[in-house]
Amino acid sequence: MIEIIILIFLTREIGKLALSKGQKPATWKFYNVLGWLTFECIGLLAGLMIFGKDNLVSVNLVGITFAVTSYFLIKSRLNKLSDHNVE
Repeated sequence: MIEIIILIFLTREIGKLALSKGQKPATWKFYNVLGWLTFECIGLLAGLMIFGKDNLVSVNLVGITFAVTSYFLIKSRLNKLSDHNVE
């Protein structure tokens, strides 16, 4: 449950940043959710390969770590865009 709340908060932050850069917030929010889910699945698979199915706490921590990494990658990509000056 806490993961969903974190995802909602981070998606709002990406939307605000996209708006300040002159981009469509909905597109970048979609990228954030898609990246989060994709990286979390990859992280869960990596965690299962590393720790096995008997250590689910560690597997989930690896999945969450990958998911948060996807947020920072998308934020970094968005930060590289030029600022949109609204006058």
